Amino acid sequence: MHPWQAFILGVIEGITEYLPISSTGHLIVAQRIMGIGVGGPEAKAAADAFAVCIQGGAILAVLGLYWKRVLQMIQGVLGKNPEGLKLAINIIAGFMPAAVIGVILSHKIKEHLFGMWPVIIAWIIGGVGILTVAWWNRKKSSRNGGSELGELTLKMALIIGLLQCVAMCPGTSRSLMTICGGLLVGLSIRAAVEYSFLLGVLTLTAATVKESVEKVKDLDPAYNHLFGGTKLMIHAYGSMPLFIGIIAAAISAALAVKWLVAYLQSHGLSVFGWYRIALGLTIAGLIVGGVITA
Repeated sequence: MHPWQAFILGVIEGITEYLPISSTGHLIVAQRIMGIGVGGPEAKAAADAFAVCIQGGAILAVLGLYWKRVLQMIQGVLGKNPEGLKLAINIIAGFMPAAVIGVILSHKIKEHLFGMWPVIIAWIIGGVGILTVAWWNRKKSSRNGGSELGELTLKMALIIGLLQCVAMCPGTSRSLMTICGGLLVGLSIRAAVEYSFLLGVLTLTAATVKESVEKVKDLDPAYNHLFGGTKLMIHAYGSMPLFIGIIAAAISAALAVKWLVAYLQSHGLSVFGWYRIALGLTIAGLIVGGVITA
């Protein structure tokens, strides 16, 4: 992997991670176009590990932008801030369904759904879903602007967490499911976005750690041990591309998050629904036309 490729992948990860358009889907397409991850199981495993590990940059971006909320939760866990404790519990509750289901299904999902056609289908279905939720939210907003983050209940957090599990399918988008889930349980769009970002810090951290320490089974025995995924990735690309990807992801994610919060409050979700549908149809056309491979 060349440094410029790592930079492009980092920027794509940062921009798309918190937008409801699927970072995984965009990274799969970008890797395929640049010829990364092709040539056998080891190449694919290294590319998958890189795509997950550069999420560390997106995590750093939210921690930097929402440090006051993070500090509030830390104080809550230490018994110094009841509101922060409630938020921390709701973040953990939202994470638990994905933690349990992810352990059970992650290998099956990687085996069967990390391909172009599943991503395309998820893009289009998710786009239709966004347009439906956006229409419903416009009707709801005319009557009630929604609850704020401090009003989030444990039940609401668990529902959002269950919906987040759907995003394990590549192309669906974790942000799509958690933002729309927040709106469906009655949060305001600002609160839904903020909860999505904070929940994402825990979810992405867990996914990054899991990928880093996971054994790479059915490959070279040299990688079939703890930290096998990381060793395989570093062996394939070196450490510099990973560093470049993380930094690029952090900067682009920070910019994307600040833009998204302002944009959604003024314009809503609909544009992302149309974007997903158009992108899915475009990539499908390129595959059918033989421009890129499925």
